Amino acid sequence: MNLNTPAFSSFTHDGLKLAFFDEGDPSGVPVVLIHGFASSANVNWVHPGWLKTLGDAGYRVIAIDNRGHGASDKPRDAEAYRPWHMASDAVALLDHLGIPEANIMGYSMGARISVFAALAHPDRVRSLVLGGLGIGMTDGVGDWDPIADALLTASLKDVTHDRGRMFRAFADQTKSDRDALAACIKGSRDLVARSDMAKIDAPTLIGVGTKDDIAGSAQELAALMPHAQALDIPGRDHMLAVGDRIFKKAVLEFYAEVAGW
Repeated sequence: MNLNTPAFSSFTHDGLKLAFFDEGDPSGVPVVLIHGFASSANVNWVHPGWLKTLGDAGYRVIAIDNRGHGASDKPRDAEAYRPWHMASDAVALLDHLGIPEANIMGYSMGARISVFAALAHPDRVRSLVLGGLGIGMTDGVGDWDPIADALLTASLKDVTHDRGRMFRAFADQTKSDRDALAACIKGSRDLVARSDMAKIDAPTLIGVGTKDDIAGSAQELAALMPHAQALDIPGRDHMLAVGDRIFKKAVLEFYAEVAGW
């Protein structure tokens, strides 16, 4: 685990102040990282070693704190968290940095945001890495209302729903704004049509842990796309797959093939 927090900057989009870091080789091929629900750029990408992994490989490494998370503004309106709004934040960050095209990597909710960005702005997305979300992208990942309830419950000890307990404990661990997260979980669950997945031409790597009971099949999602490949991350669940060495190795190999110009 790497705990060296990089320097964060901020920009304004859609009336919100959004935090990000811009590290690695300034002249390197840009990779934009979009974290998952209840996480942050630090928790999802710095602490598990992704910033170091990609930086050491020569990439320009950019990560955003999604609205409602980390050091970014935290609206309480569920409508503010529709995936296309959060995708527009990521594209606005590219505009802010003057980057015409980048490789986009998202985990879990961040994978959904990445797909919405690729559908709305295909010219801005060189490649996609989708972690922690397979066919759940199109078919759903179960009932998330108990997670919103768990986030708004006074104490973790009062939460009995297993998945609710997992995310509530994670939110407490990351010292998140639980009211904002409850709004986020209510507003960010829009699915992607299978026919829309087929429209994404960008080379794509989909990585899901073999013990992940949330994401759904990486292979099924990859089969919908013209240029996608699936990766099983052995023995990892939804929370642990993100920092796995096999996942990192596969991403570096994928980028060596497709990420350059």
